[in-house]
Amino acid sequence: MENLKRRDFIKSSSALMGAAALSGSVGQVFAAGNDEIKIALIGCGGRGTGATVNAMESGQNVKLVAMADAFKDNLDSTYDTLKDKYGDKIDVPDSRKYVGFEGYIEAIKDADVVLLTTPPGFRPQHFAEAVKQGKHVFMEKAVAADIPGVRSVLATAKEAVAKKLNVVVGLQRRYQTNYREAIKRVHDGAIGDVVSGQVYWNSGGVWVRPRKPGQTEMEYQMRNWYYFNWLCGDHIVEQHVHNIDIANWVKGKYPVSIQGTGSRAHRTGKEYGEIYDNFAIELTYDDGAVVYSQCRHFEGISNRVDETFQATKGRMYVSANNQAVLWDANGNEVYRHDPKGNPNPYQQEHTELFEAIAKGEYKFNDAEYGAYSSLTGIIGRIACYTGEVIKWDEAMKSNVDLMPERLAWDANPKVMPKEDGSYPVAIPGIDVKKYI
Repeated sequence: MENLKRRDFIKSSSALMGAAALSGSVGQVFAAGNDEIKIALIGCGGRGTGATVNAMESGQNVKLVAMADAFKDNLDSTYDTLKDKYGDKIDVPDSRKYVGFEGYIEAIKDADVVLLTTPPGFRPQHFAEAVKQGKHVFMEKAVAADIPGVRSVLATAKEAVAKKLNVVVGLQRRYQTNYREAIKRVHDGAIGDVVSGQVYWNSGGVWVRPRKPGQTEMEYQMRNWYYFNWLCGDHIVEQHVHNIDIANWVKGKYPVSIQGTGSRAHRTGKEYGEIYDNFAIELTYDDGAVVYSQCRHFEGISNRVDETFQATKGRMYVSANNQAVLWDANGNEVYRHDPKGNPNPYQQEHTELFEAIAKGEYKFNDAEYGAYSSLTGIIGRIACYTGEVIKWDEAMKSNVDLMPERLAWDANPKVMPKEDGSYPVAIPGIDVKKYI
């Protein structure tokens, strides 16, 4: 955050954070004379396991004291993995293992810090509860799957600032040395004003979990959460948000309009739910700069996950594998990052978070830029689903809520399969009001 020249949408919270910092450091959330930091894990999948490992390896006296997940088998598997690795540091008796849709409320009560690693659709309500209970938070990206969810996260972010609660979001490139160093130089004027860019996440796609006999529709969709927008937001939100966030970070602002195209070209079976397998959008900023964004899930062809930007005095290339190069207008290198010895960014975000908490410092409010970059992806999805140019300010007014009316195993999500087991898929120009 300290490397981002905050303006436009983020001016107001910069002032608010500054006021909070001036009023003194955050108090210890754990008992006086005891440096133990208790954590609760909400969402016991692979990312939840990884986030807990990162917390344990943060260099602070961390103990896992509560766990919650909708599925008991997920919770038990993660518990066994962590217990084998960390022994007594995993202090989660059966009485603090919470299964079901509402278990997160009780799990949060037991902790000083909450790790929120469920599918993105649940993030707004879980974040709101954690801040309501006065807990520091690590939450994975994306932070919402629809625009009402984004508004909720932004409101909760303000509460977190008022309470001096540290909030880190799993957009780990913000904690990666090559990105920090390169973007700092861009913001200091090394290559002039950024006028265009290209950001990519092109890969072969992710897992599929076949439907099992006896599953309700709610269980099936939650087991296969990546393929349903109320849970995932489509891969332009859940995955490509990393690259979109870099565009916003480099520009120091957010786009005023987004347009683009997308489709289901290869992953077209019913097992892929309702999502697209490719998107191409243009992010237009208020200074006329345009960043081209591309993501796809195509198997067996070339992959690309990186970012490039062009500016009035040069250009930049950065990628997640610790590369970063800046050139001047004549093609001469003005900076090349040394990739050796850089800390793992997944670890670094937890190391910095838990160090601040242990010291009683208030340093992080990532929720705001996490919400706005998630929103950028959501607007991109809407633009492609509808074929419309979507204005940022108009999109912020949307009341299209993707969450089911009721969360229960016998309840139905809003998107249901057709007679042949396939799901409705957006066709640009058709049912536009359904998505805006």
